[in-house]
Amino acid sequence: MLTSIKGKSVIVTGGSKGIGRGIAQVFAAQGAKVTLIARDEAGLKKAATEMGGNVRYEIADVGDWNAVKAAVDSTAKAQGGLDIMCANAGYFPQTKIVEMDVEEWDSVMACNLRSSFLAVKASIPYFEKANKGRVILTSSITGAVTGFPGWSHYGASKAGQLGFLKTAAMELSRYNTTINAVMPGNIYTEGLQGLGQEYLDTMAASIPLKRLGAVEDIGNAALFFASDEAAYITGQQIIVDGGQILPESLEAIQEI
Repeated sequence: MLTSIKGKSVIVTGGSKGIGRGIAQVFAAQGAKVTLIARDEAGLKKAATEMGGNVRYEIADVGDWNAVKAAVDSTAKAQGGLDIMCANAGYFPQTKIVEMDVEEWDSVMACNLRSSFLAVKASIPYFEKANKGRVILTSSITGAVTGFPGWSHYGASKAGQLGFLKTAAMELSRYNTTINAVMPGNIYTEGLQGLGQEYLDTMAASIPLKRLGAVEDIGNAALFFASDEAAYITGQQIIVDGGQILPESLEAIQEI
């Protein structure tokens, strides 16, 4: 059983829906004080209300430094500091390179990669003051391990997070702070639903466990990285994908 994180101060960026909401739910259920950060006020309010307990929210564009810093500072003031930063915000429009404009590429990079840097940077003063901290990035198997047509920008941003992770782990060690990444496969979220039932069925059939993941599966992995038991793990990543990346061919999956 993991050491209790009851009363710990947690931020989840992109926490109004999808994987972010799942992460927030897991931490809130353990008694942590959780703040959700996103741009969608209606979505944030709905998520915080439904989770109840010690869940609050801050409205901010996660790609804007001043907005992120203000949200983190406000959270630390409200929650008595900051213990755990879950840099989860991200999105994945599907556009092939030949059709993609520069603005879409930059937008994905800002939301997925730049936001991770900003979240970590804004958290450092609180980790330094407490001489401890945890950062959990939500990366992906896409980009670092696999590819999919239309997600060149998404894949690049998620692989970029892992490059950032390695050096950040060394720099954050001076504050007794760890940083690790969870790499989800296909997780059943609103975003994935938008790709259509055929996509969902095809993906589930290509996974050895024969199902899509749940948001709580990612939340539980993040919870481990945030625990005292993970205190000697930093700069690492864990794939949570039901075995999706393991088969080397369609024939292999059919043999199961």
